[in-house]
Amino acid sequence: MTTPDATGRPTPHPASRPALPPSAGPDLEAQLERLADEIGGRVSAAVAYGEPVTAEGVTVIPVAEVSVGFGVGVGSGPGAGAGDGEGMGGGGALTRPRGFIEIKDGTATYRPLRRPWLDVALPLAALLTGAAAPSLARRLARRRRG
Repeated sequence: MTTPDATGRPTPHPASRPALPPSAGPDLEAQLERLADEIGGRVSAAVAYGEPVTAEGVTVIPVAEVSVGFGVGVGSGPGAGAGDGEGMGGGGALTRPRGFIEIKDGTATYRPLRRPWLDVALPLAALLTGAAAPSLARRLARRRRG
């Protein structure tokens, strides 16, 4: 779930953010907020695939699926190293093209990108599974009997 911010970029809705443990403290929460803002500000369809393009009266706007994730671990207690009680974290982002919006003669149309390999791979997998299932069932039945 997202809500627009002042820059027009979608940002996570506050209710969708996980709660931090009470031991995390306000410093960690502030650092996580900064990290989320930094990553979110750098990941978009425009960053990955370019700005909208207009040619011959047609505007094309790229559409992408953007996934951002990060994690952090903190702890305290008896330990063997100098980093006892400290935390570590990491994050990343992934952008996948999903289609484009074509604006022509005042009409906007979404055009999804096709993935032809799925048109072949899924039916082939179903066919192979259907062909192998009877043989597998016979083998399992023989093992149980003897």
